[in-house]
Amino acid sequence: MTFPWWSLLPFVAMLACIALLPIIPATSHWWEKRSSQLIIALALGIPTLVYMRIMAGTGALIETGVEYVQFIALLLALFVISGGIHLEGDIEATPRNNTAFLAVGGVLASFVGTTGAAMLLIRPILATNKERVNRVHTVLFTIFVVANCGGLLTPLGDPPLFLGFLQGVPFTWTLGLWKEWLFVLVLLLVSYYSIDSIAYAAEPSTAIERDESEVTPLRLEGAVNLVFFAAVILAVAFVPSWDGKLLAEGHAHGAQLVPWREIVMLGAAAASYALGDSRVRFEKNAFTWAPIAEVATLFIGIFSTMAPALRFLEQVAPSLPLSRITFFLFSGSLSSVLDNAPTYLTFFEMAKSLGGPEPLIAGVPEHFLVPISLGAVLCGAITYIGNGPNFMVKSVAESDGVPMPSFGAYVVKAFEHLVPILAAMTLIFVAETPVPRILGVVIALAILALAGVRIARAKRSTRRGA
Repeated sequence: MTFPWWSLLPFVAMLACIALLPIIPATSHWWEKRSSQLIIALALGIPTLVYMRIMAGTGALIETGVEYVQFIALLLALFVISGGIHLEGDIEATPRNNTAFLAVGGVLASFVGTTGAAMLLIRPILATNKERVNRVHTVLFTIFVVANCGGLLTPLGDPPLFLGFLQGVPFTWTLGLWKEWLFVLVLLLVSYYSIDSIAYAAEPSTAIERDESEVTPLRLEGAVNLVFFAAVILAVAFVPSWDGKLLAEGHAHGAQLVPWREIVMLGAAAASYALGDSRVRFEKNAFTWAPIAEVATLFIGIFSTMAPALRFLEQVAPSLPLSRITFFLFSGSLSSVLDNAPTYLTFFEMAKSLGGPEPLIAGVPEHFLVPISLGAVLCGAITYIGNGPNFMVKSVAESDGVPMPSFGAYVVKAFEHLVPILAAMTLIFVAETPVPRILGVVIALAILALAGVRIARAKRSTRRGA
């Protein structure tokens, strides 16, 4: 079977709707309705699935459906459980404290997942900054650091790495990516500190006075939900689930027909919802179903229209110029607009078929597996749809009154603050010759120098204000 280029059009149309309809005056209010988003998702998704059924048979639909259920079940479980945990208190929203919040989230993301860490920390970050006027940049860097780049160190951190674990990559292999993880996080945190320093210096004096006076110590509420968090993490690591390929081929029998992992995760979420403190969930966290409902609705269209896009990629893969750099560029660029888990798996299988220098990790040359892993995880932050938590953080922030950028404006911000850091990391750690590595060092030093200029400017503004 051969998928023509125009089979990509429904997916392109889905991305265009997500990017443009919220910012076009004639459609912006219409798009805010969940029913409108569902209409678009179904209008583009159903014909695409019918086409997939004709081209690839029922098996392709089953595999797509399984991937969607597994994706949403994990996000739903972590969303519900994190909604029952509240970090009570309001410390001063200084650049130092905000940067510390993000640093903790960047570490936590690798061990409770980017979704869990993002949902756990976004509300206290918003609460800490509620007195401040300038908050958008803090939410953006929460997406960069906590919802994406921080999840690089373990298979629990991000779905692509978990797929690699299921394919035979040793659980501890990703710990070897600590140098790239640390490099990216340090540059992101330094950049954020400098930007927040400028924003803090520009805050109205009344906002700073309120922030300094309305201070209460941090205190964790809803701690029982940490047990349910642990249950989800253990389920992801050790409990089997559906195998979409076996189901599609009709080779699944007995226990293989039961989605044990999803049952455990959703059971933990239900227990959290039923047994947790409703005051913490609904009053302290202002919990609503809107963020997860938006993600579930939009990803119906994304998963449906993405299926032929991934298969078209598989077709053209043999003709692509593949090297360490291009593996990173292809897996990264596609992970920013496709779901990064199946994109990772596509390049994983591609690298396995190519062969290459030893050592082999689960049959894939480590030489190629490193850039594939880096691209799939780190580049998911470039757009709102690159990773599931991105939209959830955006939605939670908007419900708290933060005017988040549109799809296109977010991409511009990502290219301004994130992409140069990823470029420097790629040139230093992925490139194979000295000249690109030297260029990467120059870019990294330029990023640090710019941060230093911002910090110095912020200090001058503070002295003049004083």
